[in-house]
Amino acid sequence: MIGVFSWFRGKDLDQDPDFQKLIADPENRKFVYGENATLLGKQLEPSQWMAMWIFVGAIAVVAILGAFEGLRPQFGGKPLSMVLTIQMFMMMAGAFILLFTKTNATLIGKTEVFRAGMIAVVAVFGVAWMADSVFEANLPIIKDALAEMIKSHPWTYAIALLIVSKFVNSQAAAISAMVPVALSIGVPPGYVVAFAAACYGYYILPTYPSDLAAIQFDRSGTTHIGKYLINHSFILPGLIGVGTSCVIGYFLAAARGLV
Repeated sequence: MIGVFSWFRGKDLDQDPDFQKLIADPENRKFVYGENATLLGKQLEPSQWMAMWIFVGAIAVVAILGAFEGLRPQFGGKPLSMVLTIQMFMMMAGAFILLFTKTNATLIGKTEVFRAGMIAVVAVFGVAWMADSVFEANLPIIKDALAEMIKSHPWTYAIALLIVSKFVNSQAAAISAMVPVALSIGVPPGYVVAFAAACYGYYILPTYPSDLAAIQFDRSGTTHIGKYLINHSFILPGLIGVGTSCVIGYFLAAARGLV
């Protein structure tokens, strides 16, 4: 459904009056299209190939360590967290790229990828810390309020899960907070499973790294945050995706007699 919506969404750039107005200015046109719009036909240097293979190799090692936890070092009888494993290998890959290729470290901070990433990191960490502080401080009140609503109308579990996931900015945290509450007040497990997709509420406010990166990368300006913050480029695809998943999940659960 999201793909179909996106396929017919908006106008082609050559027919978009706002975009055409933007590129009417020579400086804007140069910024939008850039001087290196494609790598087709460009001969890559050996150091560039080496940087790519270092990165791909790090990803492969992380994937293997994730699939076989026995390969990870043990601390206190438990394997090293995958979060730490990913961080260490990605930092090591970056260090190897700087050491063994001709990468100019002073130019990294001037690239669009780096700028977009740093904006996303600052935005997400700030929102996540604030949300976690507010949510944790008011968790008993939130649980009681949502519990009463869900107990009377089980289908509202989807709405509660969506709201909580936006507050905590984490699918896992939303699931771990709301599933026990729902089961403890007698919500049928079928509802919990059917509405699992509602744990994805990142898109409600455009603060997630992928959203911010997409906005930064899109030089055309067609991917944007609106005047009222919530009217951004990702709100409709997010609503369609989560809504469709929950509806289909409900009917599948109903067909199996779980709700």
